[in-house]
Amino acid sequence: MKTKGFLLASALTMTVISTAPAMAARDYISIVGSSTVYPFATVVAEQFGKTSGFKTPKIESTGSGGGFKLFCGGVGVEYPDITNASRAIKSSEIEKCAANGVKDIVEVKIGYDGIVLANSKKSAPLKLTRKDIFLALAKDVPDPKNPGKLIPNPYKTWKEVNPELPDTKIEVLGPPPTSGTRDAFVELAMEGGAKKFDFIAAMKKADKKAYKKVCHTVREDGAYVEAGENDNLIVQKLQANPVSVGIFGYSFLDQNSDVIQGSFVESEAPTFENIAEGKYPVSRPLFFYVKKAHVDVIPGMKGYLAEFTAEKAWGNEGYLADKGMIPMPDAERKEYAANVKNLKAIGM
Repeated sequence: MKTKGFLLASALTMTVISTAPAMAARDYISIVGSSTVYPFATVVAEQFGKTSGFKTPKIESTGSGGGFKLFCGGVGVEYPDITNASRAIKSSEIEKCAANGVKDIVEVKIGYDGIVLANSKKSAPLKLTRKDIFLALAKDVPDPKNPGKLIPNPYKTWKEVNPELPDTKIEVLGPPPTSGTRDAFVELAMEGGAKKFDFIAAMKKADKKAYKKVCHTVREDGAYVEAGENDNLIVQKLQANPVSVGIFGYSFLDQNSDVIQGSFVESEAPTFENIAEGKYPVSRPLFFYVKKAHVDVIPGMKGYLAEFTAEKAWGNEGYLADKGMIPMPDAERKEYAANVKNLKAIGM
């Protein structure tokens, strides 16, 4: 009986030890998500760490999709408190969150960003249309000899896509499918170009699934190279290969404007002013999402949220604008600041 009692006690001890890390309090904010939002969140986190008396939040760049997967895993200190996103949360992700007990989520829009197609300053800037972008990067494109029929993408050079473009190989370094930048790029740039073909535009009503597949499927024959979630690595590769093109958020162009330049899209340059005024066609909002259940548990959560939504950070003259983020209009900032202050959860 003593042996049995000893074994039971040992089993209980091992159970406590194995669950201790999950139950232990965490004294820092854990943030995951978008590589585009990462530099903005990092600046806010560093500022918060310097001025608040709390530990500087730990931030991982996982991509928007990867961030939602981690964020929606559950409630508790082993799960992230906040996830950054370069697209809005999907209904399927809200459902996954709810299934795992994550039921109160606060959505915080922080500003706007342009998606840039950039190349080395050693080459001339490209002047593209969204139609050019679709024809260069889609897996299947209209047959030039038989309009109305789709064929596997035959184009090897930009000149084959459009005679006015340079006779250089199509080589585009871009984000993987887990990236919010990729999601926004295929929706805004590629779908925007695909709709220029009447028979593809007509698919939207006839067969939405087929339409989306045509518009959003990127070619896999080497012309598009998945370069991971590291935008700095793409910048380095563009410098090494002046004919290649990279896809990333405007802030990375802004931070590396000494060595790379943005392509014109529909005759508009990807400038701060053009994105802010809605002239540049490939732009999107940026977000982060907060797990309300963690706000009163994890030290510093309210302070970090207050820092991010302060005018000195996200305002027109704020330090995030200096880093390349396009501020929201005054009324929109006021609305989201109120939502954050009241911890207003999105509808589930």
